[in-house]
Amino acid sequence: MITVTEASLRDAQEPAEDELYDSGVDLESDSDDSSYPITEFDIVSSPNDFNTKTLVDFIDSDVVVIPGFQRNYVWDIKRASRLIESLVVGLPVPQVFLYERDRDEFVLIDGQQRLMSIYYFVKGRFPKMGKRVDLRFSSLERSNVNAELLADDQYFGDFRLNLPESVPGQSNRLHKLRYAELSDKERTAFDLRTIRHIIVRQVRPENDDAMYEIFNRLNSGGVNLTPQEIRRCAYDSEFYDMLYETNVQPEWRKLVGQETPDIHMRDVEILLRGFAMLINGDSYRPSMVKFLNQFSKDAKAFDAARLEQLRQLLGSFLDSCSNLPRDAFHNARGRFSPAIFESVFVAACEHPYADGQLVDGRISERSLQVLKEDDEFYNATQSRTSHSPNVAIRLERARAILELEQVV
Repeated sequence: MITVTEASLRDAQEPAEDELYDSGVDLESDSDDSSYPITEFDIVSSPNDFNTKTLVDFIDSDVVVIPGFQRNYVWDIKRASRLIESLVVGLPVPQVFLYERDRDEFVLIDGQQRLMSIYYFVKGRFPKMGKRVDLRFSSLERSNVNAELLADDQYFGDFRLNLPESVPGQSNRLHKLRYAELSDKERTAFDLRTIRHIIVRQVRPENDDAMYEIFNRLNSGGVNLTPQEIRRCAYDSEFYDMLYETNVQPEWRKLVGQETPDIHMRDVEILLRGFAMLINGDSYRPSMVKFLNQFSKDAKAFDAARLEQLRQLLGSFLDSCSNLPRDAFHNARGRFSPAIFESVFVAACEHPYADGQLVDGRISERSLQVLKEDDEFYNATQSRTSHSPNVAIRLERARAILELEQVV
């Protein structure tokens, strides 16, 4: 039995607003939220030893899923080569964690760099350092890397081992070799080398909450992942695919004020917050992390018709913003504010969403400026922004003030 205090998870995940990042976006902290009850998980874990050949087959067949957009592959070729060398010569490597989401379906929750280094080596391809952000947001990527993407020289080059000299003046015998160029003995040793995998399965409660928590805690010792990076792993869905497709559209990039998608997915979280507030905002209770997790989980069940409705609704909202300046959703500090965006998004979209229609007209720049200068609205964006009363005030004022102008 693993006992997790959700309040400690919240505090670990959500730094103070001023400590976040230099992306030009303010994401508000939930540090003012009330405490939460302890959640208990009944989890079964079992060790398994898989050889590298089996692991590559698992990835190819989607038995082991590398969650789409989970993280950039960050290792350079020297570090990846040292891992391959360790496997060839028989040195141990760290264990990997998999989450058993369904029969014959395992989600990788720790060990992506190692498994993908092995996979890339066997395939003879290595991702180009300067193209990794583009690779991450490529429309070709969904779960695991596919053959079409691997063959694209825009993103990948040959994977030849890059290893230091064994001793001064004596080259490493594996240096510059590709997988296909290993000797029969070396290739067999590599193919049959086993890596310990810990497979985790949640017995109780009957949901996937533990996957989010385990992923967070396993990754908290290194470079901390944002809640949205973890959420993307835990709640991958076609709804998220729609958000990521929108995230690269020029109309959205203009509003965010950055040409390139944020590497930590904070811009995607803004879109997620808009939809979560539109659909479930009336039942919002802190924390924001918990609220967005639950909505992400619910969104996995959206059918094709609902997804298409949301896609078209979002497109019509972006059209309604086409006359707005680049800083339309910026706060007084000159940074994009999710609190302003989600309030305007809900006010503009709630009636069309309820009626199965699209946003008709253009958001009045004058009314948006009046909203941002409204005392009640302004105060509700300055502190405790995820506090329920402040969320309610922002939505109420946006509904009362925002206007749409008909296109002539």
